[in-house]
Amino acid sequence: MSLQPVLIAGKWRPARSTGTFRAENPAVGKTLPGEYPISDWSDCNEALDAATAAFGELRTTPVEKIAAFLNKFAERIEKRSAELVEMAHAESGLPKTPRLAEVELPRTTGQLRQAAAAVLEGSWAQPTIDTKLNIRSCLSAIGPVAVFGPNNFPFAFNSAAGGDFAAAIAAGNPVIAKSNTSHPGTTRLLAEEALAALGEAGLPLATVQLIYRTSHHDGEKFVSDPRLGATGYTGSRHAGLKLKAAADAAGKPFYAELSSINPVFILPGVLAERGAKVAEEFAGSCLLGSGQFCTNPGLVILFAGESTEQFIAAVKQRFEAATPGPLLSSGVAKALLSGVQTVQTAGAQLLTGGQPLPPPGYRFANTLFRVTGENFLTASEKLQTEMFGNASLLVVVRDAKEVQTILTRLDGNLTGCVYSDTQGSDDVLYTELEPLLRANVGRLINDKMPTGVAVSPAMNHGGPYPATGHPGFTAVGIPASLRRFAVLQCYDNVRPNRLPATLRDANPQGKMWRLVDGRWTQANVGS
Repeated sequence: MSLQPVLIAGKWRPARSTGTFRAENPAVGKTLPGEYPISDWSDCNEALDAATAAFGELRTTPVEKIAAFLNKFAERIEKRSAELVEMAHAESGLPKTPRLAEVELPRTTGQLRQAAAAVLEGSWAQPTIDTKLNIRSCLSAIGPVAVFGPNNFPFAFNSAAGGDFAAAIAAGNPVIAKSNTSHPGTTRLLAEEALAALGEAGLPLATVQLIYRTSHHDGEKFVSDPRLGATGYTGSRHAGLKLKAAADAAGKPFYAELSSINPVFILPGVLAERGAKVAEEFAGSCLLGSGQFCTNPGLVILFAGESTEQFIAAVKQRFEAATPGPLLSSGVAKALLSGVQTVQTAGAQLLTGGQPLPPPGYRFANTLFRVTGENFLTASEKLQTEMFGNASLLVVVRDAKEVQTILTRLDGNLTGCVYSDTQGSDDVLYTELEPLLRANVGRLINDKMPTGVAVSPAMNHGGPYPATGHPGFTAVGIPASLRRFAVLQCYDNVRPNRLPATLRDANPQGKMWRLVDGRWTQANVGS
């Protein structure tokens, strides 16, 4: 069986490897054709050198060429969509339609095109001009960016095409993609199209490189290397924190999405008003894609009462009636079982599920736990263990005071949701709880479940630790996502002809919003 090559310095070549691995089809539990290398440090070293050289060229490359690459790449992905969908389906077990073909792949090409538009418009760089003191500043590319993609979105968060990739390229940086080991074949196909699009757009061919896997030691060495500008990472908290520690020790920005249980607070009035509908929405959200979303509702807080008991019974019935889909890998299955066991050992009552299902493939019974608010407070750390998959914990509290105490124990999360009635009976309680919840989540949601992240300029897909490594940035939403991969550069009394185009008196193309003497404007300076 032939070993797949790596993409380094603009060429596909044999890896200098320390071992190999194969992807698997999680729906049937069998390995797939194709063997992939575990690169040694020399591969990483060469990729970093090539990215450093590419960055030097990109710094003087017209933004039109960067935008052209992003648009051409999107076009090439669409032309190869059938093959990409087949490969991603085989490697992830996710349904071809609508999930991969109609939802995730169009989202991926849409992100690339949005990034291209942001490059041309330029306001993402937040150019700021003080004419009185002749001081000007803007955001600029940070340097080579390493992107570690997750296992649950083979297209939209792929290291060689997804959101972090698009943001890093749009900000003017070369990307070294580290493939997720769950979908190396999908990443290889995307990298092939990226390389072709680079040639068409006239960008340095080392602007996009691909390594499939490294040792843990080399991964930590990689993210802390002086030649690297920053890292974008989406994955497990355990692995992410090790990489983050290495990057932090070297002073390298490390933007990590780590874990989140996305608490949902269901207030008494809404259960009386439309409890059956909320139960349907929760079950649908929790079990969608076998729960393998970073915004899956893994914790639900309810107030004790007959309506809550009816809600729990309705959810349990829906969990038991729904057929579990495949998990993304054997590793996901093992991690889910470990999380379930931790929650159960911490005192949660198992209502249904709790066990892996027999072959073929990797599946887990839809799992629902219950615990009192008092018991939650005695073991809040373990009961907030992320159960990444089709599982959730219901916490039944006595009163608002107990909820407020729980809110002080909550970890940081990507999202937090509050369901309340439409007649105002929950308004006082909402007002008491919202400030405490708001401090612990990146995105506050009312009256809808958190699953799904719109690619909107106003979106925040981030949050306090441990949801992410830094609460001030988002992994979704253009132009804000670009700013993770940028540095603020200031020009003091620099001659006009030596300024970057963004900061000269004439507004490039007349579209960019700039803060000139305290006023946002698209006009030329002095006009």
